[in-house]
Amino acid sequence: MAFEQAEGRPEGEAPEGSAQAARRAEAGLGKPVGAERAAAAPATRAAHTGAAPAVHADDAARAVPTPGPTRHSDCDVVIIGAGIVGLSTAYAITRAAPGTRVVVLEKEPGPARHQTGRNSGVIHSGIYYPPGSLKARFALEGSAEMAKFCAEHDIPHEITGKLIVATDRAELPRLHSLIQRGREHGIPVRELGPAQILEYEPEVRGLAAIHVGTTGIADFGAVAARLADLATEAGARIEYGADVCTIGRRAGRVAVRTSGGRVVRARALVNCAGLHCDRVARLAGDAPGMRIVPFRGEYYSLSPARDSLVRGLVYPVPDPAFPFLGVHLTRGIHGDVHIGPNAVPALAREGYDWRTVRPGELAGTLAYPGAWQIARRHWRYGTGELHRSLSKRAFTDAVRRLLPAVTPGDLVPAPAGVRAQAVLPDGTLVDDFLITEGPHTIHVLNAPSPAATASLPIGREIAERALRLLG
Repeated sequence: MAFEQAEGRPEGEAPEGSAQAARRAEAGLGKPVGAERAAAAPATRAAHTGAAPAVHADDAARAVPTPGPTRHSDCDVVIIGAGIVGLSTAYAITRAAPGTRVVVLEKEPGPARHQTGRNSGVIHSGIYYPPGSLKARFALEGSAEMAKFCAEHDIPHEITGKLIVATDRAELPRLHSLIQRGREHGIPVRELGPAQILEYEPEVRGLAAIHVGTTGIADFGAVAARLADLATEAGARIEYGADVCTIGRRAGRVAVRTSGGRVVRARALVNCAGLHCDRVARLAGDAPGMRIVPFRGEYYSLSPARDSLVRGLVYPVPDPAFPFLGVHLTRGIHGDVHIGPNAVPALAREGYDWRTVRPGELAGTLAYPGAWQIARRHWRYGTGELHRSLSKRAFTDAVRRLLPAVTPGDLVPAPAGVRAQAVLPDGTLVDDFLITEGPHTIHVLNAPSPAATASLPIGREIAERALRLLG
């Protein structure tokens, strides 16, 4: 289950300022929307060996030896990644420009196997996100659109509302700031005292809370599957088991080769590779200026005998000292109650437990200056997260701040998720969605929560850019 981030900073925590913007410029990131195309080196890079000599698009088939015959095809847009953002992009392109030839390449045997398929299923309201941010814009649009899409296609969903609960007096000013932000966004919010909290959640305790009326739950895996069907019906082709290993580029064309020998030539490439998006950008010869540092979110479920302790969705007040949301309570669309997550470094990009270690990926993270800067700045918070990862009792104690009646015996281990967090070289964790462009390429370099909620407008944004690249 993909774990969630605080939806931006509460009031008083400024969005990216001029200093961070300057760091972006130095890193080559560009602006998230309307970014100028980066001047990219024409070299193609191999996934496991770093930089390699330049490879022209017509020569991509010879770049990596593979057994069997090489198969070629041509299209207008090739999309790497069949998570909810990649599939929404394919759907949006086929709707906006019928007849556009779209191919989606996905290394897994089916769609939505990572962040989308391990998502907690919350349709976020947008209340936490700073005005003017992409997260605010797309979540506000996307929450209503997602509910409508689910209704039109008979996908399980429900608008439940949620509570944001302050359990400490120090959290009250931040809670009040969220109330103001919600009203600025036009989100229905209701202030609650301790007795009113009990009307919504009889077992939850807090000093004060707000009820956010537009939050809901959905089956995002089913949404992704439906988007895949709609895109396919409109003429797109989705190929599973297609692990991209080489990308070549020359004027007017991009060629992508998979480990199975498949070569797809396209006029534009869209990188929606999630946990691997920075590596795909480098394969394409573009300098992403950031690195994905994977964080695992570990969850428990309430045992069936005790799941009546939670009726709906209960969240803490975000801590501005760290970008992750902390332990919250989520009754999902299928009725089970998930509790968590903590946030610990993953030892592989798809490291869903402590046993999964990929030395090459781990070495890349440890060699990245930004990872060490994160550790230096947040070591105290990180130590607590590690303690809760290794101690069920410590995790339970964190849960009891919101839900005093819970005991360690009530908690059953649930599937974990890994968050693809973009980190700048100076250790800054990119807060907003990040979409950049290179010659004939579009890269989605940061799309954590609430990307599932916002996937329909994000897909339209990327589709518009891709169609502009086609001229």
